[in-house]
Amino acid sequence: MSEVVFDASGHGTHMTSVIAHSGPVTASGQATGSYKGVAPDVNLVAVKAFDVAGQGDFLDIVRAVQWVVDNREKYNIRVLNLSFSARPRWHYWQDPINQAIMRAWAAGITVVAAAGNEGPDSMTIGSPGNLPYIITVGAVTDSWTPETRDDDYIPDFSSRGPTPNAHIKPDLVAPGGHITGITRPGSGLTREHPEYLLGSGEFVMTGSSQASALVSGIVALLLQLEPDLAPDDVKCKLLSSAEPALNRDGLLAYSPFQQGHGYVNATR
Repeated sequence: MSEVVFDASGHGTHMTSVIAHSGPVTASGQATGSYKGVAPDVNLVAVKAFDVAGQGDFLDIVRAVQWVVDNREKYNIRVLNLSFSARPRWHYWQDPINQAIMRAWAAGITVVAAAGNEGPDSMTIGSPGNLPYIITVGAVTDSWTPETRDDDYIPDFSSRGPTPNAHIKPDLVAPGGHITGITRPGSGLTREHPEYLLGSGEFVMTGSSQASALVSGIVALLLQLEPDLAPDDVKCKLLSSAEPALNRDGLLAYSPFQQGHGYVNATR
């Protein structure tokens, strides 16, 4: 069963593309055998909570998360991607959105959230990324050289920890620089930023939102291999296999408040 969900802003469609784009990757016009999305076989459940400007109020978001919890068994919802961030206004356990998300985590849904794009200062992690139970993702850029990691770095925009309650966030970092994907033609994003629209019709975006979506795709692959994993098991596997950035002397190149446990590694 498939149903069209109208995406006014285009942001959610781009996140979905990062997760699930089933178009083949080509080189010199030939398919390489890989796909543009991280988990191209995944089943998608799109839940609309934001308007054409990418804004949503507390009640809309809480209702959206509650709908996911209520329908998790009906649609076998295992992963919840939250590519949005707001300045924390309460302790994490008092935040109404975080309270709804804790219900999702307790119900067995692995939740992945963007760290936010408010860096490079410390204590800029947004809500719901400040929630300790979920997987919070910061961004890395590859300096337009995907074949080497030697010049990869955490860009200034990626939000840094600690959280106001002194938790280490982000939990890990993932590619979030100049990520290409599809979005709805005529969406708010394409009208606002026509310069990011490629001749192919694809759209380039940068942010911790894209990094979060990429990790959600990896979580989907992991659950495809090991469907019995609980959210904490998934988080443990991703964090323990992440690769921290090190200097030549073996010391950390970034603090845990910048890179968390390090660069996500799907293979490991």
